[in-house]
Amino acid sequence: MNASPSLVTLRLLTVNIHKGYSALNRRFVLRELRDAVRALGSDLVFLQEVEGGTGRASAAAAGAQYEFLADAIWPEHAYGRNAVAEGQDHGNAVLSRLPVLRSQNHDISQPGAEPRGLLHCVLARQGGACELHVMCVHLGLSQTHRRHQLARLCQLVHSEVPPDAPLIVAGDFNDWRLRADALLAACGLHEVFRSAWGQNARSFPARWPLLRLDRIYVRGVVAARPLQLPRRPWSRLSDHAPLAADIELAAPP
Repeated sequence: MNASPSLVTLRLLTVNIHKGYSALNRRFVLRELRDAVRALGSDLVFLQEVEGGTGRASAAAAGAQYEFLADAIWPEHAYGRNAVAEGQDHGNAVLSRLPVLRSQNHDISQPGAEPRGLLHCVLARQGGACELHVMCVHLGLSQTHRRHQLARLCQLVHSEVPPDAPLIVAGDFNDWRLRADALLAACGLHEVFRSAWGQNARSFPARWPLLRLDRIYVRGVVAARPLQLPRRPWSRLSDHAPLAADIELAAPP
């Protein structure tokens, strides 16, 4: 986290970690994934499909996967459990260098579909600056379900995020039809890669990305710069490629 007299820059990363396995579940790669995440030097990490302390993948990590990834680097973290199946739970997590003041996991599941969640965290900033709100999301596979989930996301933004507070929403939107940008514009969110490059980033499958499934949206920030990440080692660490960006916030007066 770097600071200037008028701006504070935060680096963020979002990645669907596929419960610690490479594409097609060929290898357990959580330790390699931790090394790659740490090398980027992010202040905030948004994780999807991360196990919360049960199951064989978590046992191999000697506990919750988000704690294993955060160890000694990110002193603060929050976890939102979305699903439990055959003794394994998984959901979304946020790792943070900033203090987590409070967090809440919102159930945005749709009837008859896999459980989905939205993890909302409120982070403290130095010098009495306005609190930073972050939301880590994993949306459904159906366009109809995603439409309802995006409407719920906007409802939460309107009801829980003050209009003057900076907001970052990141995660796996499964939005292969490219409908989310227009829907989220209704609550003032714009997508970092589309704003800078004219289109959303390709992120799936990781080895040869074709679909633009993962996103970083912001509101109330000074600037947002997408980062171009190398294909390796990320293409070997999950079925999704990560997205990263530097976000500039106004420094406290």
